[in-house]
Amino acid sequence: MLYPYNLNRDPHSDCDSTYPFTPHFTDAPGFAMHFVDEGSRGGETVLCLHGEPTWGYLFRHLVPVLSSDCRVIVPDHMGFGKSATPQDRSYWLQDHIDNLERFVLALDLRDITLIMHDFGGPVGMGLAARHPDRIRRLISTNGPTPFGQSSLGDRLTANVGVSPWFQWVVQAEKDGSLEAVLGQLGFNILSTLKLNGFENHALITDTWLAAYGSRFADPSDCLGAIGWAKGYATGAHQFEVPNAEVVRMIRTKPAMAIWGESDRTLHAEHFLPLFTELFPDAPVHRLTGVGHYCLEDAPDEIGRLVADFIHRN
Repeated sequence: MLYPYNLNRDPHSDCDSTYPFTPHFTDAPGFAMHFVDEGSRGGETVLCLHGEPTWGYLFRHLVPVLSSDCRVIVPDHMGFGKSATPQDRSYWLQDHIDNLERFVLALDLRDITLIMHDFGGPVGMGLAARHPDRIRRLISTNGPTPFGQSSLGDRLTANVGVSPWFQWVVQAEKDGSLEAVLGQLGFNILSTLKLNGFENHALITDTWLAAYGSRFADPSDCLGAIGWAKGYATGAHQFEVPNAEVVRMIRTKPAMAIWGESDRTLHAEHFLPLFTELFPDAPVHRLTGVGHYCLEDAPDEIGRLVADFIHRN
């Protein structure tokens, strides 16, 4: 069921001037899932998937670039952004894949161009594994693309050795501080974002901080962020594993990777090979001086690359 936005539903309106898109909600995944739906219903369908601990706001610069020709849909995962944070749900990777699948089927989205950042990568690839016929193109923006590659486990392990974020996650779970720290994201959002890494510190304004921090007003709002980190530390996340026919189908799709080379959380040397193993002939754009939150550091360049790729493919 889709239903219109009600101002009384959203106590976090500080960033509306910088995220001026009509809010929509659906309860198809079993909770109130917020999404932006901009542009032409008759055009290309672009589905943008955020990661940790962001929300659709990450794509605010990309939406107007693409919406003149495309239908651009930006959902907030359960427990993030303007979506609800159910207190009785688990927040593992497979739960987010289930939610996205229900969302896509409810809206009957087809010919989808996936744009994936951070854990939006495994969530989007999970959707692609279940519904390859609905996918038209795939674009990774510092988003891993696990799709049954045998090297995934080794790459995850190697990345922990050089990633301050994942090192903290593992240690915080061991010493019991993970939930307490991430339960205070409303206060420590800047340090969390910095730990993951962005290079353009001119981004930091009161509005920008409110956009990300006000999503996590109290510990009960932080279950999504806690769940993603805890799921990694405890091995609770289950990656979708496609069969050989689905892998063959996805390999025929146009694909592109954009990777900020200064990403300290998901290092290019460990995660770009997941993409090139799956799409050996696809273009890869490595952006110098751009961090993990590449859509914050280089929105104009990424907008040009994505728009050109869609138009050409």
